[in-house]
Amino acid sequence: MLEEQTLLEDLKQTETQTRAFETLVNTYKERLYWHIRGIVLNHDDADDVLQNTFIKVYRNITNFKGESKLYSWMYRIATNESLSFLKSKSKKMGVSNVELQETLLNNLESDVYFEGNEIQLKLQKAIATLPEKQKLVFNMKYFQEMKYEEISEILETSVGALKASYHLASKKIETYIKEN
Repeated sequence: MLEEQTLLEDLKQTETQTRAFETLVNTYKERLYWHIRGIVLNHDDADDVLQNTFIKVYRNITNFKGESKLYSWMYRIATNESLSFLKSKSKKMGVSNVELQETLLNNLESDVYFEGNEIQLKLQKAIATLPEKQKLVFNMKYFQEMKYEEISEILETSVGALKASYHLASKKIETYIKEN
């Protein structure tokens, strides 16, 4: 992709780096925010993780080899930052990951930035019961409408494994919604 190549070159040149990074942030901040928000659930936490993600991207852009799309590389960073954030938060609170998810879901109902209705809240609760990988795959496929090939590049796993994870996640969510 020519535009991405030009952007990468500009990001690696001292004289064009600032402008190129602004372009990068403006191009990807919303998509990355919603990806992160789907993992951490809380608006303020998502903002913090997004900021950390862009700091990491900025610091490491010169090491980016172009073996994947820039977008996929940033999503991978955002995913890892989100998961590290949750792990750190559960440790600080002295609770398990499951207990943290329950707390985040309970807080979601009172979150002024959550505009969902009862059905969307039930869907979020169902998603929270999934194992981490299934949760990531489901969010990326269902909410962000990403192709399996893109998800495969980000999560560094096969398309077949992703399809299986998505299928299992969908069945578990369906069962959860029927039973609750």
